[in-house]
Parts: sequence; structure tokens; C-alpha cells
Amino acid sequence: MRFSANLGFLWTELDLPEAIRAAHRAGFDAVELHWPYETDPEQVTTALAETGLPVLGLNTVRGDVAAGENGLAALPGREQEARAAIDQAIGYANKIGAQNIHVMSGNGAGRDHHDTVIENLRYACAQASGVGKTILIEPLSQHAAPGYFLNSTGQAIEIMDEVGAENIALMFDCFHVQLIEGDLSNRLATLRERIGHIQFAAVPDRGAPDHGEINYDYIFELLSGMGWDRPLGAEYKPNGPTEASLGWLPRAG
Repeated sequence: MRFSANLGFLWTELDLPEAIRAAHRAGFDAVELHWPYETDPEQVTTALAETGLPVLGLNTVRGDVAAGENGLAALPGREQEARAAIDQAIGYANKIGAQNIHVMSGNGAGRDHHDTVIENLRYACAQASGVGKTILIEPLSQHAAPGYFLNSTGQAIEIMDEVGAENIALMFDCFHVQLIEGDLSNRLATLRERIGHIQFAAVPDRGAPDHGEINYDYIFELLSGMGWDRPLGAEYKPNGPTEASLGWLPRAG
């Protein structure tokens, strides 16, 4: 298997270019980002060129984080801000060569939120299609993200089908799906063709994948047998220095 370092959680004490270099030294095959917008994209591309690492994707901004916002795409009346966030993400992704844009829906429930996210995702897919990018949507567990609009894989598939674009896919985070639904093996097999990226972390503490209720040795072997050949995203929170949390990587890789 190949692995991507999620630099939203790993090496957060370093600036982004140095975190990219640290991921390369540790043996990762790619990197992925959360919200890199305060970093000059030229500095990011320089670090990527030095290391030879691809960058898999990044997120749209969350909005007013201090007020508890966690994305904008499903918020009625905030369409202008949501689409500005989509444009920002696509523009930054173009500059650094990222393939995927994770459009964050935000909090809420009900038909108005559903209709809003559909229209914003159609906009995102149209904008991304013109530059060869893929839009990702990710269900988040209510344990980790209370009130988040998108909260199951079934809901995600329904939304993807209604959007009706070829360049929209599911971000399957094993941590969140285990907390929401469980049955990871069958869900991975059933949803395989709809998944654009897979992430992982221990459950329930979101730590390194060497403990907890998910047997990642089994999951990684299962994915390999399914023919999954893209890097898997290590999106976990290390308990201490990132380097001290990487004992799983040589075995898994």
C-alpha cells in the first residue's frame, strides 16, 4: 500500500513547506492538506518539487470557525460565500497541482440545506471540470462534528446521484464511517466505484492506526486485494511528536 500524510494533523508544529519535507523523509508517498491558504503556493510547489511528492487534495474553508461553522455549501442564504470558497480552493489547487477539492457542507438539516448543497455542488463540479479536478464530499460523524449536514454514506451517494456530475466522488474516512455505520469491509466493497479517496485513523481516539477497534492490517490487506492502488490518507492526531507515531508505516507500506 501507499500512504499520504495529512498535514492538517501531522507535523502541525512546522510550516507547510517543512511539513511536506518531513513527510517525504518519513517515507510517505503523497501529502494532503486541510486549509493551506495562508501559505504562499509557490513555497508549497517548491517543497513538492524538491520531494517529488504529489498533493492529493485540500478542503474549502469552514467559514466562521469561532462561531462553530464547519463549511458553507449547505447553508441557505450563504451561496455567494460558499461559491467564493469553492473558487478559492480550485484556484489554490491549480497552483499547487492538487487533484481533489473537498467541499465542506457545514452544519444544519432539512430540505433547504439539501437543496442548497445540491446547487452549490453542481456549481463546484462545473468549475472543477473545466480544470480537470474532482469534487469530494465526506460524511462526518456526529461524535466528531456535531450537527454536520452530511452524516452518512447513504446520504452522500444520494447527493452525488442528484448532482449528476461525473467528477464528484465520496471521501471515505474509515474513522468517521466506523463511528456512523460500522461494517467497513462491506461498505468499502459496495462503494468502491464511488470512492475518490480513503482516509483512516484509530477509533475512538482518532490516533495512529495501530490500536483501537479497527484492525487496519486487515483493512489495508482488503483494499490491496480490491485493487486499490491510490495512496491512503493518514488523517490521524498523533499523541506527541508525529515521528513517534509512525511505527505502523513501515509494516503497512
